[in-house]
Amino acid sequence: MELPLGPCDNSRGWDDDSDPESETDPDAQAEAYVARVLSPPKSELATPRPSQLSTPASSPSASEPRAASKVSTVSEPGLLSLPPELLLEICSYLDARLVLHVLSRVCHALRNLVLDHVTWRLRAQRRVRAPYPVVEEKNFDWPAACIELEQHLSRWAEDGRWAEYFCLANGHISSIDSVLLLQGGALCLSGSRDRNVNLWDLRQLGMEPSQVLVKTLGTDRFSTHEVRGQGWVWSLAAQDHCVCSGSWDSTVKLWDMAADGQQFGEIKANSAVLCLSYLPDILVTGTYDKKVTIYDPRAGPALLKSQRLHSSPVLALLADDQHIISGSEDRTLVVVDRRANRVLQRLQLDSYLLCMSHQDMQLWTGDNEGLLHVFANRNGCFQHVRSFNVGHRSHITGIQYSLGALYTTSTDKTLRVHVPTDPPRTICTRRHDNGFTKVCAEGNLVVAASGGLSLEVWRLQA
Repeated sequence: MELPLGPCDNSRGWDDDSDPESETDPDAQAEAYVARVLSPPKSELATPRPSQLSTPASSPSASEPRAASKVSTVSEPGLLSLPPELLLEICSYLDARLVLHVLSRVCHALRNLVLDHVTWRLRAQRRVRAPYPVVEEKNFDWPAACIELEQHLSRWAEDGRWAEYFCLANGHISSIDSVLLLQGGALCLSGSRDRNVNLWDLRQLGMEPSQVLVKTLGTDRFSTHEVRGQGWVWSLAAQDHCVCSGSWDSTVKLWDMAADGQQFGEIKANSAVLCLSYLPDILVTGTYDKKVTIYDPRAGPALLKSQRLHSSPVLALLADDQHIISGSEDRTLVVVDRRANRVLQRLQLDSYLLCMSHQDMQLWTGDNEGLLHVFANRNGCFQHVRSFNVGHRSHITGIQYSLGALYTTSTDKTLRVHVPTDPPRTICTRRHDNGFTKVCAEGNLVVAASGGLSLEVWRLQA
């Protein structure tokens, strides 16, 4: 349900950031937050919730389009004299990247067949044997989606038996609540309740632990974020070689990875920083005092706008060149139009969102009841199109979505690997005694942060 825009949505309210909260103990505030927001209800742990929307898209076998016949007629018998259906069947045994990048250069006939989007749509839907994608926009990139789908299925085949597993357990002395991969997965950052941000070199996986753990960011002898001994590191974000970390000490610190991780800036907020989004021209924070605040990281950083968009702490945040999207404990999703500088939508939900992942026109989110929700960006407005139960029994704390892959973590102590079909198909599950808090995937690496002081790493086939 979309709520009417209220007085707090006036764009003039962006500049109101003059009401600091009363002095609080960040450690006590953080512990109360975790107990309230992340602790599962006792009565709901045992039974998974059913999917809220149960109307699936039609089966691809019933509605698959036929590939147009674009192969030239030849007088001599040979490969090109075969019907398109047989050519596609032969191509299905070849690697998708080879088909796209090599066969398309052989001749005009094969080029026409390979570059037809129906060819790739048929191939993808036959691979997953389920409605895909959940949201199909006009210019959906079928070749890229098909390549990523096949790679994902291959990497996690046979319950992920071919994935190399590493446990990095010697860097933190408290629960890890944020993780971020950099440089295509070569480097990794982890933020912990021990108040540190650690830098890891994942190119050294399998070597001595001292070679994998590079350093703790910052010059402070004891911790990265320390204000009177307080400041759990709760969020991380990056833009090129610049990284920012948000903490319960109400600060955002900026680090230059091109300068050996040296700090080059700091933002002092009025409340704990729970989520971040970092773009070339803006840095956006979601804070415990219910505000979404925008800074210009190129100038100081300088405060641009601040507005109390929610009636409870802001738990999840995403930004792109058109929108800023925030989710809160008040069970609302708010969409801000960056160009018009105003609140575009306020959606009332049945649960509160803890994590978000966005690509192209799809926004995937995880909530406190173990459900996934998918929103489609249609003509600039976000519409709720699907809700899925993927087997989690409690809060979904981390999510990463791409065209061909989907990863989720939960306080039910599982990491689940899915194919992003309608509904998602789980192809692999990993468990951790202390639960998973976040997940990040890039290149051929998947990293999950745990409540047991360790980073869990899977190196997939390149």
